[in-house]
Amino acid sequence: MIEFVLTSDYIELIKLLKKLQLAESGGVAKMLVEDGLVKLNEVIEYRKRAKVRRGDVVEFDNQIIRVI
Repeated sequence: MIEFVLTSDYIELIKLLKKLQLAESGGVAKMLVEDGLVKLNEVIEYRKRAKVRRGDVVEFDNQIIRVI
């Protein structure tokens, strides 16, 4: 499990994937989300700019990211 410390109100989903180096670039992150490969709070998330906030859990590629 990865714990990501949020320093603002939210982070966009694709920016989180890029920041954690789970996606090589913003373009790759967009494709991953559009292809339905990312879950936000156990639901497949198709919105690239979905706001991820404290307490949320993101799942991608057998990785679980807990936002704190």
